[in-house]
Amino acid sequence: MSLLTAADLAAVALSVRVATVATLVSLPFALVCALALARGRFVGRGLLDALVHLPLVLPPVATGYALLVLFGRAGAIGRLLAPLGLVFAFHWTGAALAAAVMAFPLMVRPIRLSIEAIDKEVLESALTLGAPALVRFARITVPLAGPGLAAGAVVGFAKALGEFGATITFVGAIPGATLTLPSAIYIATQSPGGEARTLALCGVAAVLAVVAVLISDRLGQAAARWAGRP
Repeated sequence: MSLLTAADLAAVALSVRVATVATLVSLPFALVCALALARGRFVGRGLLDALVHLPLVLPPVATGYALLVLFGRAGAIGRLLAPLGLVFAFHWTGAALAAAVMAFPLMVRPIRLSIEAIDKEVLESALTLGAPALVRFARITVPLAGPGLAAGAVVGFAKALGEFGATITFVGAIPGATLTLPSAIYIATQSPGGEARTLALCGVAAVLAVVAVLISDRLGQAAARWAGRP
């Protein structure tokens, strides 16, 4: 008899879906934000840096509650989006939003470091040769920051996959709807005789984490080779 129930397997599938959506949606914003922090010189740069890292220092439950206040059906943003069919509170899309918010700082950091490591003379040479800003960004900055992008994407995916506090506060743990892998592990630990099920779920989480690390390593190597190609 399998240790994992159908609801557990659905939770694993939902976690992968949530983490994938959160990463794909967040990555472009993380790139722009990292570029602004690495190269930008503007009023409010310090405030932007603080806001980006805020989810790292706030309790995840507080972040989840803030999302509920803003994106709930009666929230300042949620009530504007509801007529458009965009619902986040107690919906899997809310889990993706919460995961994206919590993973965002971890995505920005490696991308920012990669951009800061780019030799400014390379960009200045391209500017001297008449390359527009968009061309310099697409043909120089993005390829050279490729390892950071790969690292940010996989670290963000891993964080989104394991997000618990903000998610359960914002969307709950509804089986088949918003129950993610971390929530399933928590529920299993609270169930009498659920030790074996908890271990099985933790094993699945460990396997997914190892796969994410291996993919990160391969993507980083591929991005480094691409950036260094003649």
